[in-house]
Amino acid sequence: MPLAQYIIDKIRNQEILVDALSDEQLADFCELANATYRAGEPIISDQEYDFVYLSALKQRQPKHPLLQTVEPEGIGFSTDKVLLPEVMLSTDKAYSQQEVNKWIERIKKSAIEIDFDIQAIQLKATPKLDGFAGYDDGMRLYTRGDGKKGSDISRVFYRGLQVYKNAKRGQGAGEIVVQKSYFEKHLSMDFEYPRNFQASLIKEKALDAKAKQAIKDKAALFVPFNQLPHWIGGIDSLVAQFDVIVKDTLNEIDFDVDGVVFEVINDALKKHMGANRKFHRWQIAFKENKDKAQVKVLSITPQVGRTGKITPVAELEPTLLSGATINRASAHHYGLVKAQGLGIGSVIELTRSGLVIPKINKVLKPAKPNIPTLCPSCGENLQWESDFLMCVNHQKCPAQIIGKMEYFFKILGNNDGFGIATIKKLYAHGIRKISQIYTLTHHDLVQMGFGDKTSENLINERNKSITEQIEDWRFLAAFGIVRLGMGNCENLLRSCTLSDIFTLNLEKIANIEGFAELTAQAVATGLQDIQAEFELLMQYNFNLEITPLKNQVAEFSHALFGKKVVFTGKMSASRDAMKKHAKSIGIQVASSISAKTNYLVIGENVGQNKIKTAEKLAITILSEKNYLTMIKQLAIKKERNPTTT
Repeated sequence: MPLAQYIIDKIRNQEILVDALSDEQLADFCELANATYRAGEPIISDQEYDFVYLSALKQRQPKHPLLQTVEPEGIGFSTDKVLLPEVMLSTDKAYSQQEVNKWIERIKKSAIEIDFDIQAIQLKATPKLDGFAGYDDGMRLYTRGDGKKGSDISRVFYRGLQVYKNAKRGQGAGEIVVQKSYFEKHLSMDFEYPRNFQASLIKEKALDAKAKQAIKDKAALFVPFNQLPHWIGGIDSLVAQFDVIVKDTLNEIDFDVDGVVFEVINDALKKHMGANRKFHRWQIAFKENKDKAQVKVLSITPQVGRTGKITPVAELEPTLLSGATINRASAHHYGLVKAQGLGIGSVIELTRSGLVIPKINKVLKPAKPNIPTLCPSCGENLQWESDFLMCVNHQKCPAQIIGKMEYFFKILGNNDGFGIATIKKLYAHGIRKISQIYTLTHHDLVQMGFGDKTSENLINERNKSITEQIEDWRFLAAFGIVRLGMGNCENLLRSCTLSDIFTLNLEKIANIEGFAELTAQAVATGLQDIQAEFELLMQYNFNLEITPLKNQVAEFSHALFGKKVVFTGKMSASRDAMKKHAKSIGIQVASSISAKTNYLVIGENVGQNKIKTAEKLAITILSEKNYLTMIKQLAIKKERNPTTT
């Protein structure tokens, strides 16, 4: 049943928030908002549609037809559809640089699949016009329709509409738009949105005087996408200059722009990536969330992390922002709370980063902050460490103990089920250490109140954490030593075996490349703290992949030692296994060819582009057989006598 008008009005006036809509009401409203937008009579702004309602629909009903196919054309177009000369799909959207980076990773993966040199990938950025999409084949102009069939609106050219930059007709996909400055000066009193005016150009009824004048003044135009100003560059350049490229692209033209379109321009890669029913996979539109709100702070709640750091969380007046009702946001640390005057009654400017994390931009109206003196978890006195308020009761603070146990299983990453709820329940029944979890039986878990099937699953997942192979540096990182994350763990274990790490003192750690004195001090203390627990867990014989020591790697003397090698094509064995073995004998493995590459090792079905690039850069090309022959001829140096001078 369609939404009643009074409900639509309440939604538009924010008297009914998105969280209060049923799934059916939300879907109906999204369909109505899309249809009216495409008819040039939007009932809400494009910003609200994207960031509030469509965002909520994606979360609740990810398989809804509106999200799976090209959006319906809307109201007011001919039912007689004609086949488009070329498929016109929607553009997938990203709302943060992180989402764009994920798209880039998919491009890299696709390039590897067809042996396309990642360094040769070219990306283009163009403004995302907020106009009326069409396709001009030189004879007729079509609406996008359902992506395959659209309506013939060639009448707009008969009415005198010109092509942007006085270009010729027949340049394919583009949009009918009106200059922003012209709209503000001449049309904004008569049309609520540029979209309303653009729709009036297309409809069958006769043009009014203002529309005719806008066409005559060449303020209303058809803009082919290939005529838009653009940036072109490689992946590394886009990632490094993302903010600048976005800012420049958004300000390139005098039309309404609601984002930046990024696309691959290499034909072979575009063909391989292809499309689904709605989007081309080689293209994405970045739409920045500019929603902001002024919000009153109700209180500041201290939360205790696994390391003892106290994080202030601002409890807020419920505020609708980017598709969700926000009630709280992190204030990061108490140094900021004190410096900015963040307290009960203060007013902040709030945004929602990447549609996920509420972020406090600034404090607009300060208030007296309330700085806690006691740990909210264990009641011990808190201490200042630089800008951070800390609970140093590391061995007995409940929040820290629970956090450390949960962190262990999370970092192992080869199991499921030991989330915060499970760990809290274990803590309530006397479990204080990770090693205790590994002694529990099915009966113990049932006695604690876990169901029979849940207990069985937990035992299986715990056993899986032992039997499923993980890297030794990941295992060490799971203990959560301050300043010893996964990268530092791997670095440490290149200089010392896992079984010998407790023989390291402050001086030895500080002598390892990448460990400054303060880091070395924190690591030395942390290792002492975990030693007993570490030794208890090692009795379970975790399936650990051992990191080769630097001095072991250096014992190899062969033609490829220290050389940069790229593997490509289908190998007789696993390519990943070949890479791991190569690293273990001192070869530098790279994923793409560059001027610094020494050898390209090729298997079957190798793309010619990669071979041509290697030849152009004078890189030695080896067959898999030749490479394996060279590796078999390793000459291992005699072990050096440490006492020899």
